[in-house]
Amino acid sequence: MNNRKKSSFSFIYAVIIIVVCLLAIFAFVDMGSKVEKTEPSNVIEMINEDKVANLYFYNGKGRVLLTTENSKYKTEEERSRFPDNADYYFEYTTNSLTLILNTVEEYNKDASNTLKIEWENPPLRASWIENLLPFLYILLAGVAVFLIFRMFARSNNSAMQFGKNKARITSDVKVRFSDIAGADEEKEELQEIVEFLKHPQRFTELGARIPKGVLLVGNPGTGKTLLARAVAGESNVPFLSISGSDFVEMFVGVGASRVRDLFDQAKKVQPCIVFIDEIDAVGRQRGAGLGGGNDEREQTLNQLLVEMDGFEANEGIIVLAATNRSDVLDPALLRPGRFDRQIYVHVPDVRGREGIIRIHARNKPIADDVDFVTLARITSGFTGADIENMLNEAAIIAARNHRPKIIMQDITEGINKVIMGPQKKSLLMTDKDKLITAYHESGHAIVGKLMEHCEDVQEVSIIPRGMAAGYTMSRPDSDDNHMGKLKLNDEIAMMMGGRLSEELFMDDISTGASNDIKRATEVARKMVTLWGMSDKFGFMSFGSEEEIFVGRDYQSKNDYSESVAAQIDAEVKKILDYNYARAKKILQDNKKYVKEMAELLLEKDTIYKEEVDMILAGKSKQEIIDYMDEQEKIRREKEQKARIEGEIEKKVKEIDQKVKTAEVYLKEGIITKKDYDLILKERENALKKLETDKQDTKEQSKEDKKDQEQNLDKEQPSEDKEEQNNKQKEKNDDKKE
Repeated sequence: MNNRKKSSFSFIYAVIIIVVCLLAIFAFVDMGSKVEKTEPSNVIEMINEDKVANLYFYNGKGRVLLTTENSKYKTEEERSRFPDNADYYFEYTTNSLTLILNTVEEYNKDASNTLKIEWENPPLRASWIENLLPFLYILLAGVAVFLIFRMFARSNNSAMQFGKNKARITSDVKVRFSDIAGADEEKEELQEIVEFLKHPQRFTELGARIPKGVLLVGNPGTGKTLLARAVAGESNVPFLSISGSDFVEMFVGVGASRVRDLFDQAKKVQPCIVFIDEIDAVGRQRGAGLGGGNDEREQTLNQLLVEMDGFEANEGIIVLAATNRSDVLDPALLRPGRFDRQIYVHVPDVRGREGIIRIHARNKPIADDVDFVTLARITSGFTGADIENMLNEAAIIAARNHRPKIIMQDITEGINKVIMGPQKKSLLMTDKDKLITAYHESGHAIVGKLMEHCEDVQEVSIIPRGMAAGYTMSRPDSDDNHMGKLKLNDEIAMMMGGRLSEELFMDDISTGASNDIKRATEVARKMVTLWGMSDKFGFMSFGSEEEIFVGRDYQSKNDYSESVAAQIDAEVKKILDYNYARAKKILQDNKKYVKEMAELLLEKDTIYKEEVDMILAGKSKQEIIDYMDEQEKIRREKEQKARIEGEIEKKVKEIDQKVKTAEVYLKEGIITKKDYDLILKERENALKKLETDKQDTKEQSKEDKKDQEQNLDKEQPSEDKEEQNNKQKEKNDDKKE
């Protein structure tokens, strides 16, 4: 609608501009197109040459009618219309008119010459354009006045609207608490807000005051906005949503005006919820600016403070706000009476991630072998937004490969894509680069696998992804909130495994370890300066050297002397050297495994946890390749069966729709009972075929599972077999007793 209005206004303005241009042409250009213009000197010359029959003077202009033999008007009728019919016209001044009149007087001294001169008698007949011009000028003046008044009216209206808020009101929010997983405590806290809005008398009778505001604090993607929408959906009240940046403009006072208008609007629809997303845009601590540039933001914050808890009561208006920078908010904003509650929306734990995965997988066809519990475990650290993006990427990958269902491999690739970016299989790598990357990643994997406290290796690849030439992916088995000193040292050693592997097997080192060196150094420095894990300094903190919020601390600074800084550097170097030696010993003792893994990576590009375990179990490269090929074959067979089954199900749905249509046609008499029976028979045959194919698929799956168990049994080391046999024997003895 707005675009149509803009286009219509543009058309009107274009028409007005054209009319003005035409009027200018009419006003300043002589429209006597039938008469050719000449100069007074030429007129004098034509008089002397005896070519002029009549002259007519009017209002600074003159017209010339030539003699019959020289004029284009030959007949008596045409010549009688002079001065409308004229051969030339000219413009004259006082001097030129005097010269022409003197020439005519000299010319008429000869009795045979009778050159006639007329002065506005008879007058010229005005053309239709000349008659229309006065009315057009009046119309143009009226249009100009109208546009000027309209412009002032619109500018005043815009000025009035400039201070209006940009909040979007939603009365029917569909989101419910059941649509959110992994935030049970957060939902429980917000459930009280819903009860306040639904049954306020239950609380007011006991003297309880409804909370003025609730601040949702958490990392990006944890679902703060979704929780706010769920509160509005559960309580069934209007939901006014606005971003913190919508208040701030370049003009002073606009932000405060918009805050006032927002709460005035909320009072009209109370009880309601006002949701301010990214409130840190206007709620930053006052007095933190480096100059006067923050005055507008501070005025906006002041008005927000007054509206939330000032002289005027705003009963029935609950302010929900979300931020991931609660540390920079003004203390006056966080006090009771304004934001009474601060709810920390944490990154979901393993149980929460499982629930989130199930919610986002509800509308997606997931393969039966996909284990949500395993997915929840290997997605440690993922937020709800990450999980939604992961499953969306998995669905895109499955569609790209023409799969009817999303399999575990698609989800694994989706996880890697979220963490590191897409694979770059088309990137041209030399054989030397691939060899360096293979040994580099093998070094990481072997050290990480053999270190006691390292997280388990899930995937090793030499395919470039993101900024990395290759990667070794480790995922935790549990959500540990604390990391011990032993684990940190093992992690540092694993980071060093890539560089050490290059040094041992390539007799050279490359630039590929730059990120590993940076991360290992950062961890070692934090162990010394922040976590008190240094043997020399012990339980002592040296503060942070990172930039802090500008306004509270204008620059970063160290809280220790230069001599202590040198000792810190020495302690960091000591930790790095210690772990470097540990990682080097592991690689020297397990050169065979590193070499076999590198060769396997050059052959297959990517290996997973099962293949890494098989290498350390002593399996040869060829045995592992055969196992991977067999697994790939089984996977493709399953995909083919699933694809066929999906096509049959699709066909059955089409036939069901056809049967429903046939029922309607049969009632209307469009088809016969015989045609209807044929359609039912076709549906019955398709259902039988589907049932047969499903049964074949189940039997094949059982056989595949049996073969896999036999293969795993063969791959299991003899020591593990013996241990299992002993355990089974003990169980049997216990049963006998």
